[in-house]
Amino acid sequence: MSDTIITLAAKLAEDTMKVMDETGNDRFFVEVGELLGASSQTLEEAFLTEIRVRLAERKARQFVVRKLTEHRAKTKAIEKQ
Repeated sequence: MSDTIITLAAKLAEDTMKVMDETGNDRFFVEVGELLGASSQTLEEAFLTEIRVRLAERKARQFVVRKLTEHRAKTKAIEKQ
């Protein structure tokens, strides 16, 4: 895949994630993907990969933060005893 396609897909994914966050429409990327697919399957595939990576990272980061928060809460509770 060319650098141009990867760069465009990454930027479009960033912008799409911002729209999803602001509007609360967590499936907006599907609409963007469908629009891309009508004119460039290559860009559509790169875009969807970028979206999946970002969504997976976001979910994993939330998990890490939640686990750390739980750990700290347990540690504080033990210290108070």
